[in-house]
Amino acid sequence: MEKNVAEIISVSKNVYDKGLVSGKSGNISARFGNVIGITPTLKSLSELKEEDIVLVNMDGEALTKGCPSSEVDMHLEIYKKRPDVNAIVHTHSPYATGFAFSDKKLKRLEGFGEIKKPYLPSIEYEKPGSKELAINACEGLGNGDVLLLKNHGVICVSDQLKEAMLLAVFVEETAKTQFITLMLNSAEEI
Repeated sequence: MEKNVAEIISVSKNVYDKGLVSGKSGNISARFGNVIGITPTLKSLSELKEEDIVLVNMDGEALTKGCPSSEVDMHLEIYKKRPDVNAIVHTHSPYATGFAFSDKKLKRLEGFGEIKKPYLPSIEYEKPGSKELAINACEGLGNGDVLLLKNHGVICVSDQLKEAMLLAVFVEETAKTQFITLMLNSAEEI
């Protein structure tokens, strides 16, 4: 279990250092059998310690001290419906979240699995931490690996925590490339 908790801390710091979250935003979890390790609420992902990671059962009951992320229900809903998912990275990365706040769709580019649909799926805004967000995010994700939350952020899932993190990085780089392309295509020649 210590190794798993250490990986959550390492990935959390990496996500923060890459600018995919800022302040006290974002949350990360991993499943170890019937136990979920999740980052705490109202604490920066940049400075987590082992005792900060909250272990919960599949019903959301805390098995350790601390208060889990306010998005714990969203994580649990996904884990309950997706036995293939063992890791969730939820970011507020600036470019991808910019697309989530806009009317522009974010294309799915090659580099992270088969392209089955041309755009990343998204769901309408639901209040962060709400049961509605948990249910709608799970349904919107379906069997996919990425979901944009309108006016909120991004969810990436995988069977491994490092893979979910790499996907979050890839989504942000994809959004950055598309943003630059949109700006260059809309700029008048000087």
